Amino acid sequence: MPRLRVLAAALAATALVAQPNSYANTDTYSTGVGTDYPKQVFFGDLHLHSNISADAQSMGNLLLTSADAYRFARGEQVMASNGLPARLKRPLDFLAVTDHAEFLGIYRMFNLQDPRLMATALGRAWKNKYGESITKETMEQGPIVEGNANPIVEFVTSINHPDPQRDAYPTALKSAIWSDVARTADEFNNPGIFTAFSAYEWTAMYAGNNLHRCVILKDDADSVSQWIPYSAQSSSNPEDLWAALLEYEETTGGEALSIPHNGNLSNGLMWDNVTYDGDAINNDYAERRMRWEPIAEVTQIKGDSETHPTLSPDDPFADFERWDEFNISNTIRTTPDMYPGSYARSALKRGLELERSAGANPYAFGMIGSTDDHTSLATAEEDNFFGKFANSEPGVRTGDSRMAGLNADWELGASGLAAVWAPQNTREDLFASMKRREVYATTGSRIVLRFFGGWNYAPDSVHSPYFETIGYRDGVPMGGELTSESDGAPTFMVQAMKDPDAANLDQVQIIKGWIDEHGETHEQIFYVALSDNRSVDPETGLPEPVGSTVDLENVNFTNTIGAVQLSAQWTDPDFDAEQAAFYYARAIEIPRPRWSEHDRKAFGMDFKDAPRTVQDRAYSSPIWYRP
Repeated sequence: MPRLRVLAAALAATALVAQPNSYANTDTYSTGVGTDYPKQVFFGDLHLHSNISADAQSMGNLLLTSADAYRFARGEQVMASNGLPARLKRPLDFLAVTDHAEFLGIYRMFNLQDPRLMATALGRAWKNKYGESITKETMEQGPIVEGNANPIVEFVTSINHPDPQRDAYPTALKSAIWSDVARTADEFNNPGIFTAFSAYEWTAMYAGNNLHRCVILKDDADSVSQWIPYSAQSSSNPEDLWAALLEYEETTGGEALSIPHNGNLSNGLMWDNVTYDGDAINNDYAERRMRWEPIAEVTQIKGDSETHPTLSPDDPFADFERWDEFNISNTIRTTPDMYPGSYARSALKRGLELERSAGANPYAFGMIGSTDDHTSLATAEEDNFFGKFANSEPGVRTGDSRMAGLNADWELGASGLAAVWAPQNTREDLFASMKRREVYATTGSRIVLRFFGGWNYAPDSVHSPYFETIGYRDGVPMGGELTSESDGAPTFMVQAMKDPDAANLDQVQIIKGWIDEHGETHEQIFYVALSDNRSVDPETGLPEPVGSTVDLENVNFTNTIGAVQLSAQWTDPDFDAEQAAFYYARAIEIPRPRWSEHDRKAFGMDFKDAPRTVQDRAYSSPIWYRP
């Protein structure tokens, strides 16, 4: 028998399960045929501010534009507001500069005394109030409470109390600013290499509670410029935003989506049991919410929103970069009864409850991270973190600074990034992946995470070289949905690979949430892959700790523990075909020094209350099972 035929026969005999195509027909010999699924993961930031955001300009980001933001994200060196050169170790793949729609560009124009603004009633009123510029000294004219002559007060008041008359500058001026935003995104968009989205932030608040959304538009400047961003100065009701986005699509023929973020500062309103107006959530609301908001931001600089120790007391990793004392305005204290509507895992469980009453699940969202940097610098690395505002950049930030009502500088988290599985790095492919929820969140590290679920996976398929082909062929990826195909339980496959510039992996878990026959929801963590041949303690039900190699004195660590890759194939041992459920994967790194330790070494800063180490992680979007 010729050698090639012997080799083919041997492969067919030893890899029947793994082989995606049969050799019976030479038309399907090529293993790439019929595999048009996403083979690449792209990392980026869908929530970043430049100097045309009112708060960024007021807080000292006077010079760095959206063009600087794109250059930095593409890997170029940029001079930060603190005078230090800044550069990413590796470029990002995509970026959306999401400047606040409220007073978009106007604070910068006022500081430049732009004649287009100064000719308006708003420009003249501000000149009487603030002089000829909004400086740091102007901003610090008293506390941030309504009634004070403070530009941040003006910005916050305009979104706490919506009134279209506050948007009192001419439509032509707003249109010109927005067109410049779109043209800049087009200038830096390079299909296949780097994706730049036209985008903005709808900065809605209800009594100081965070209802912010980032609006991402798929389209080019010609389409985007036909429309003017709908701002929270007109309404803080998300349903009004969705109506405006429908108008955008009907007017331009384009596509839009809205990304809720930072639920931990919403005091329970982000994923509430009722609508903004207090009405019961019905099928129409649930369907519209998922139409416009298929994904949600669950980790960023202002705290992690995956879960909370009170909500998940059996989760040893629940207490991570926690902000839970006040709402976003620091005006209303957060109480434990507000937590369920503020954190993603409990919101996913709440969605199962609402599906029973409404007939559709309003909270079946995929998960991403992003930074919410206001410095124009998308930094989410522990050893390369430039803070939230110009006044919280390295060498400037202090241990107890609480400017603009935010938490102390040491409480800022170096987080996060959005990871998107897509065929190509283009607006069209990334946007389509976001809409189908084939995305995941990281808290800064570029962990590569795959997660599939189905009924037809053969044993050990996760270890096949054709793992991805099998995953798509015989099941669904993260963000997908399963319906019962057999009497047995579904099987899940997960693979995680470390970021080559970060820490090894400690473990991978699958987190299950479900609703029982009495309408009660539950959650459970399954430790499916542990590094270093560790096991789960049968008495505590918890894995043995991975240990630590962190050298705090020298602010260093070594990857001599943990794993480069962890994989697992797991079948739910408690599956009940009558109970709706969701499953998502969480990959966690070994400990390493937190960003505040790097500041201590570089600048002698003393963040005495800050955690000294951190275990960064990635959260996949869920896979839902529906009976």
